[in-house]
Amino acid sequence: MPKNSKAVKRELDDDVRESVKDLLSNEDTCDDSFKKSSLIVGSGRGDGEGKELNLNGDMDVEDEGSDAEDDAARPAWNSKLQYILAQVGFSVGLGNVWRFPYLCQKNGGGAYLVPYLILLIVIGIPLFFLELSVGQRIRRGSIGVWNYISPRLGGIGFASCVVCFFVALYYNVIIGWSLFYFSQSFQQPLPWHECPLVKNKTTTFVVPECEKSSATTYYWYREALNISDSISESGGLNWRMTICLLAAWSMVCLAMIKGIQSSGKVMYFSSLFPYVVLICFLVRALLLKGSVDGIRHMFTPKLEIMLEAKVWREAATQVFFALGLGFGGVIAFSSYNKRDNNCHFDAVLVSFINFFTSVLATLVVFAVLGFKANIMNAKCVALNTKKIVALLGNELSHDLIPHHINFSATVSAEDYQQMTEILRGVTEKDYPRLGLDSCSIEEELNKAVQGTGLAFIAFTEAMTHFPASPFWSVMFFLMLVNLGLGSMFGTIEGIITPLVDTFKVRKEFLTVGVCLLAFFIGLLFVQRSGNYWVAMFDDYSATLPLLIVVILENVAVAWVYGTDKFFEDLKDMLGFTPFRFYYYMWKYVTPLLLILLLGSSVIQLGMTPPSYSAWLEDLASEKSLKYPPWGLAVCISLVVMAIMPVPVVFFLRYFNIIDENAGVVSTISYKKGCIIKESVRPEDDDASLIHAKSPDSEAPSPMPGNSIYRKQSGGVPNAAPNGRYGIGYLMADMPDMPESDL
Repeated sequence: MPKNSKAVKRELDDDVRESVKDLLSNEDTCDDSFKKSSLIVGSGRGDGEGKELNLNGDMDVEDEGSDAEDDAARPAWNSKLQYILAQVGFSVGLGNVWRFPYLCQKNGGGAYLVPYLILLIVIGIPLFFLELSVGQRIRRGSIGVWNYISPRLGGIGFASCVVCFFVALYYNVIIGWSLFYFSQSFQQPLPWHECPLVKNKTTTFVVPECEKSSATTYYWYREALNISDSISESGGLNWRMTICLLAAWSMVCLAMIKGIQSSGKVMYFSSLFPYVVLICFLVRALLLKGSVDGIRHMFTPKLEIMLEAKVWREAATQVFFALGLGFGGVIAFSSYNKRDNNCHFDAVLVSFINFFTSVLATLVVFAVLGFKANIMNAKCVALNTKKIVALLGNELSHDLIPHHINFSATVSAEDYQQMTEILRGVTEKDYPRLGLDSCSIEEELNKAVQGTGLAFIAFTEAMTHFPASPFWSVMFFLMLVNLGLGSMFGTIEGIITPLVDTFKVRKEFLTVGVCLLAFFIGLLFVQRSGNYWVAMFDDYSATLPLLIVVILENVAVAWVYGTDKFFEDLKDMLGFTPFRFYYYMWKYVTPLLLILLLGSSVIQLGMTPPSYSAWLEDLASEKSLKYPPWGLAVCISLVVMAIMPVPVVFFLRYFNIIDENAGVVSTISYKKGCIIKESVRPEDDDASLIHAKSPDSEAPSPMPGNSIYRKQSGGVPNAAPNGRYGIGYLMADMPDMPESDL
């Protein structure tokens, strides 16, 4: 370094502290190469570190000093594995276990996997990649991300938060149900193993409601939920479920109170344990009699069903919800990544992990249901064999029974089928009067069960026949708790992160406040009529609002921000240009498919009036009931409240009720494509970005302690008209000065 370099440095610092108007006036005298060059905004600390600003384009969010400080203080994942497990835990949830197998069974077995996989590639992965990218690039929650893209679309982030809150309200109730069954599983035999007996002074008899249905069905509706006959009959709080709901919210609050520092560590268990249980269940189920029948039923394709539009619509909906798109959790988790993280690899990896988890869960479910179908079929055969024996000699001749069938031993399903076919052929007209059931394994497997019915009725009934059934019940419901918690962490993160980023509140206080508020509102779901409220929120608070949110997200990036500009951002962030496939998907194909999906969902809702399945105690069966008028109003209100932030924010900013370039409540202000810290005048816009003025500043700031210079490879610089050396002008007599001293 030259001997007089310190004095020269001070002189140069003084020279470059020009007014904004001087700097901008000098810009016109520069050659074209100056306009294409880069500016380095030094920190004035003598460490040579600076930020680049491209004068030909927009300022990147990371190019501002104040936001760089925020990013430096922003939490980060301890490892890439922790982040992947968090995304997997959020996307892999209860729907993979009890929704996907039902759809697979309903829509053509193995043939359903074909449209699902196609739509996963066309819709799922591009949208998942888009959410990962914007979160990682902008390093904000959903509110900050969409404010950055366009302030008028800032309502998208608030809509995501509202939907997340609605979903969290009832999703944690399901975790509470799982905790209740988990606590009841440490008994031998299991409490839902058989129907309870009622004793009076003279006789002992089975509870009629249980005798008409089944032991597991009775336990679910009467013992666990103590359900009322309709949604209008609240019935008061179920105190046991209230305690379980409190326990569920306490677990979520404790895991989330420190943000990703606490929840990230929990992910190692909550995300990996379900896979251990699923593999154990699959191995155990394959050793059971009849499991192969269930798997064969699953993979027997019904190709003609693939031609129905309904199958593709349901596959698209399942892809959409399986990855957790639109909730904001994906964006929140990715915002804690390093900027150069390969989020494209993450998107493909997590999407296919989700798909293979669904297939694994479906294998387990069908193997267990195959075993259950054989058990139920054996009971049916035994019951009908007794009927045939009672009819022999009176209404049936012994000659009609094949000679190899021995009624003193157990009659096999094959022998029973042969016997009933003979009886049906001989006594064609009188056969229905005999009251014999067909007892078919295929018919048992075709009984479509989904949601809570699969987990808390069908699966629990199958486990009562397992050897060491309490152990398997404990494992199963612990798996459900972990699957639910993994999704809940992402859902709550989708609420907490945007609010913390936007309003700069303490994360601990906000987390406790949200969990307390959600618990008290959630008491609605632990009434005796709570199951009907869960069904209502599941049907109406998420489907349409999330579809609209994701459509707006896609349009905001592809058409408002610009696909070409977004691709440049991705190239700068990832170090490579993504496949052109994503360009056409984001810009044309995916928005069109989402709009078609939204239209078909609206048509379906219009064609099927809102209704719910009520459990009637007298009939011991379910019956579809229409919502009362106030129930319809609640259904409509859920959809309207979830979407309302989008038009409200657009209206307020379009008519300048809230200035697009000024934050009223938020500590962060936005203009399209960048983050600013103050209200700027149009003529001072570029200067404000260069000088990074403070919010209270009215005059151009000289930025004491900072220096601005242009990197220049060679040539003799020209002096500015005012005799001073501004931006882009380096002193010709100081060629050896290191950049760090500038």
